[in-house]
Amino acid sequence: MASVSYHIANLLEKMTSSDKDFRFMATNDLMGELQKDSIKLDDDSERKVVKMLLKLLEDKNGEVQNLAVKCLGPLVNKVKEFQVETIVDTLCSNMLSDKEQLRDISSIGLKTVISELPPSSTTLAANICKKITGRLTSAIAKQEDVSVQLEALDILGDLLSRFGGLLVSFHSSILQALLPQLSSPRLAVRKRTIIAIGHLVMSCNNTLFLELIEFLLSELSKNTSTSTTRTYIQCIGAISRQAGHRFGEHLEKIIPLIVRYCREDDDELREYCLQAFESFVRRCPKEVSPFITEIIGICLQYLCHDPNYNYDDDEDSDEMMDTEADEDDEEGSEEEYSDDDDMSWKVRRAAAKCLDAIIATRHEMLAEFYRTVSPPLITRFKEREENVKADIFHAYITLLRQTRPTSTANPESMEDEGPLTMLEVQVPDIIKAIHKQLKEKSIKTRQGCFSLLTELVLVLPGALTNHLAALVPGIQYSLGDKNSSSNMKIDTLSFINCILTHHPPAVFHSHVNVLVPPIVHAVGDPFYKITSEALLVTQQLVRVLRPLDNPVSFDYKPYVHDLYSCTLKRLKASDIDQEVKERAISCMGQIISNLGDCLHSELRECLPIFLERLKNEITRLTSVKAHTMIASSPLKIDIRPILDEGVPILASFLRKNQRALKLSTLICLDVLVKNYGSSLTPSMINDMMKEMPPLINENDLHVSQLTLQLLTSISQIQKSSISSIHMEILPQILILIQSPLLQGGALNALLEFFQSIVQLGLSKLGFKDLLQMLILPIYNPQSKPTPHATSSFAIHKQAFHSIAKCVAALTTINPEKAGNVVNQFVCDIKNPKSTDSIVLFSLLALGEIGKHIDLSSHGEIQSVILESFSSPNEEVKSAASYALGNVSVGNMQKFLPFVLQEIENQPKRQYLLLHSLKEIISCESSSTTGVASLKPFVQTIWSMLFNHCECPEEGTRNVVSECLGKLTLIDPDNQLRSLQSHLDSESALTRSTVVTAIKFTISDQPQPIDMLLRGCIGDFLKTLQDPDLNVRRVALVTFNSAAHNKPSLIRDLLDSVLPHLYNETKMRKELIREVEMGPFKHTLDDGLDIRKAAFECMYTLLDSCLDRLDIFEFLNHVEDGLKDHYDIKMLTYLMLVRLSHLCPSAVLQRLDRLVDPLRATCTTKVKAHSVKQEFEKQDELKRSALRAVAALLNIPDADKSPQMNDFLTQVKSSAELASMFETIQKDAMSTPLDSMSMDTS
Repeated sequence: MASVSYHIANLLEKMTSSDKDFRFMATNDLMGELQKDSIKLDDDSERKVVKMLLKLLEDKNGEVQNLAVKCLGPLVNKVKEFQVETIVDTLCSNMLSDKEQLRDISSIGLKTVISELPPSSTTLAANICKKITGRLTSAIAKQEDVSVQLEALDILGDLLSRFGGLLVSFHSSILQALLPQLSSPRLAVRKRTIIAIGHLVMSCNNTLFLELIEFLLSELSKNTSTSTTRTYIQCIGAISRQAGHRFGEHLEKIIPLIVRYCREDDDELREYCLQAFESFVRRCPKEVSPFITEIIGICLQYLCHDPNYNYDDDEDSDEMMDTEADEDDEEGSEEEYSDDDDMSWKVRRAAAKCLDAIIATRHEMLAEFYRTVSPPLITRFKEREENVKADIFHAYITLLRQTRPTSTANPESMEDEGPLTMLEVQVPDIIKAIHKQLKEKSIKTRQGCFSLLTELVLVLPGALTNHLAALVPGIQYSLGDKNSSSNMKIDTLSFINCILTHHPPAVFHSHVNVLVPPIVHAVGDPFYKITSEALLVTQQLVRVLRPLDNPVSFDYKPYVHDLYSCTLKRLKASDIDQEVKERAISCMGQIISNLGDCLHSELRECLPIFLERLKNEITRLTSVKAHTMIASSPLKIDIRPILDEGVPILASFLRKNQRALKLSTLICLDVLVKNYGSSLTPSMINDMMKEMPPLINENDLHVSQLTLQLLTSISQIQKSSISSIHMEILPQILILIQSPLLQGGALNALLEFFQSIVQLGLSKLGFKDLLQMLILPIYNPQSKPTPHATSSFAIHKQAFHSIAKCVAALTTINPEKAGNVVNQFVCDIKNPKSTDSIVLFSLLALGEIGKHIDLSSHGEIQSVILESFSSPNEEVKSAASYALGNVSVGNMQKFLPFVLQEIENQPKRQYLLLHSLKEIISCESSSTTGVASLKPFVQTIWSMLFNHCECPEEGTRNVVSECLGKLTLIDPDNQLRSLQSHLDSESALTRSTVVTAIKFTISDQPQPIDMLLRGCIGDFLKTLQDPDLNVRRVALVTFNSAAHNKPSLIRDLLDSVLPHLYNETKMRKELIREVEMGPFKHTLDDGLDIRKAAFECMYTLLDSCLDRLDIFEFLNHVEDGLKDHYDIKMLTYLMLVRLSHLCPSAVLQRLDRLVDPLRATCTTKVKAHSVKQEFEKQDELKRSALRAVAALLNIPDADKSPQMNDFLTQVKSSAELASMFETIQKDAMSTPLDSMSMDTS
């Protein structure tokens, strides 16, 4: 402490020196000291430092003054409150000084202090703010010196934006001081007043807000002078921008006034009116709705407002004349009129920006925009003012972006009059308007054209097919050195890449001779970004010149050499940018892959370079991908010269820790083995196989899958190498089979591998050997169970399925062995000494084998399986059901009637038998032959299922529904009608079964049934009004499934469905009952499940149909959910997180109403004697509520809400909540929002 005080005293002494350099250095050193976190000043040092710095603010030397001001920032956090008050007092007094320099430096000082005040210590901030505020308001009100006023307004704006919430007691006096300034003779004063009012309305109370609006309305109605009217309209725009969520309710009074002023002949006033409209559209989306059409009309009128310029509408006039006219215009040939006086461009720009805002926020009016807004925008592409033209382009790009989501969401549902069809019709007009602009001198204009065309191609791939001839000259022009900057060239190249990707190759063939030279030239450009983009284009161009998947008659040979040599130059260079290196490798890979048969001598020079790049750590991944591309080329390129050295390098990559490299290398080696197997020596294969054992494990199933595929490929070309796998590789594979995670692609690769091995007939790897290895863990379990084993079984449940599939794969390859294997399994099932594991496995294996081989010759098989239905073990019963279903698939004629008969005769086994039937239908409906063999039985099964759809067991009814749904997919025309007819059934159970069946007809893939479903799903959803609670619940589940998997089915029904959906979110007292449990009374809510289903639907709609929702109505129900049961609260917190990301402005308008229920959850206390689960539940609720709060705080301006700030203060004052909230905020920073979504499928 003493040494710090001594050092500071030393510096203070130097600051009094007459030498300005000494003073400067000492102040600089003090700055360094103050910035250290560890510094602690005693009272005496504090006082002296503050006094000295305030004195230095009046120093004669400007540099010393500046440094002294900078010192105030860190000083504020290091000294006591009393000293900060001294600093502020002095600065405020200095601001009113006569010396201009002192005034300026003091106002900078005040701004520094305000920006550095720690927001956490609210008492200090509040006291200081109150001190400053009083002085500032009086300085503003006195109006003596304009420069003092301006500084005071500036500082007040800063103060309100950071600490508005702490100054509530001053808000009224601040407003009284500010309002007169709106009519100040100085425009700068008005401007800063508007900024300050904007910051004030974010945190002021409602009474004050109303007072301000009333004042503005009455002043606007008076319209004393155009100048003040402009200011008031600007002020209204600023208020709506800053506090749109509070402003909406006043719009119906304000908009008519602004519309009136729009008509006045004053360009500046019109500009402010249009800017105000833009802020209403963006910040008050719901309240502005009734006025949107009127606002669009006004914008379109003023978009063309250019009274001082006569556009020559004769489109065919010679372009030379146009350019001459432009030049004349620039010289200002009309003497009586100067362009500088012309303000009309600002009106046009404001109109374009307002249209942009409308298009961006009104997705539901898309078709209307294409009718009314798109044509006028296209005709205005000829705008003469560059900045306005950029905004018009931007508005059109926004329109195209709005069109994109609907085009990707459901391509099959494009109606005739859909936005895309309308856009298609307008493409020729767009091209006609743009192709002239592409020859403009202005780079900004040309960049705008290319951005617009790129967006057009992304929305409508292939849109420019018939218009390339009009665009190619413009592309050439922009790639020429004389006419372009680097960015212009990069944008042009990126556009070429986009059109090459999204159009059929033949479209470009007539233009290749014009396009190749500038692209080749760009590859040689000295600027690396241009080279990099040009290499990307070259790669795409090679695919277009000679598409390998679709041979064309075009003669590409003249261009091969140019493309090859320009890329080679970049490939050879080692001293270039990393991105260029990588793209040169990819591009050369593409050239060799597509054009290699024209490059015989060149390959000798080029392939060794690839080998070099493969050895380099930085370029090896790209090189591996390029090798894969070349090796998989149908041209059979001769790459044998590099295999000797290349394969060992590739094999060594398999032990590297980089996952992407491992995956790419495995794919590359697989291609090499398949296409160049005869050139690979046994030692090369051994190099690969040495690295394989560690790659086969459950930690990375994708790597395991590719490794197994590579092994399968090797087994097909080099039998001898495979014989060594039982040493190291096979044990790893046998461990993998027992993994509970094994499924999908990895499991299929494993089955193919076993089938491939067993065909080789190697010793120790024959059918019998492999079978023994596979069943060993089940028949001879180890004394200690395997890592994934469950208590009653030798291995994990999933592993039984995997091993059964492997056994079936081996058996189908050797059908002659099937008889013995099946007999053995039948004996094992019958053997009373068999463990549950053996019985379970034998049943599954029989099912898997029976699916592929007809087992009807084994007479007793069905009775053996049926006996297992009586097993005491549930897993065995389920396996028996699975086995019966799959064995039936092998011989439908014999087994299916048997299963149907058993369902009728065995009511106790009905559930399991229906599961068998479900297996049969699932297996058969997946292939056309299966469907054909199932067709004769469909009617019988259908009638039988309807006999069982009134079963009291919900589980059984669900299986019936699934069978009905899957059968409907086989014959949609007839079966859908039949399901529809049962909607009128007397029985609620039948109705619920039928509605659930529809759920099983909906999948996320396009299906033939979709068109029929779209026509009739409305009838099924009418059950949302069913008198029976359970029917309504399953209708919601079906609706949720449709909204999640195929939103196009229900988008157009939302207007009629949503009221019923929202109706189910309400709590119903009549469904709540009390149950006595011994001495306790327990409350049961029968409506909870249906409410939960309704909220799940709402969550799904946010993802799939957001543009069709009235978000404010939606928020009303979310608000109710925040006060509901635990499960529903958890759902609504998730919704809030999603909503605050998707539509922040709407949530901001409702923020105050959302905070209270969140606060209620966070402050609820659990009763002291509650069970542990209650405490955990409440903890989880608080955590989720705080996650929602963290998401709400990410909305711009949410932290200005007084209610939110009160709540945050409450959170911070509780140690438990504060630490919870801190952790959540840290987590939120590290995880992207998308990962927080919930899967409700």
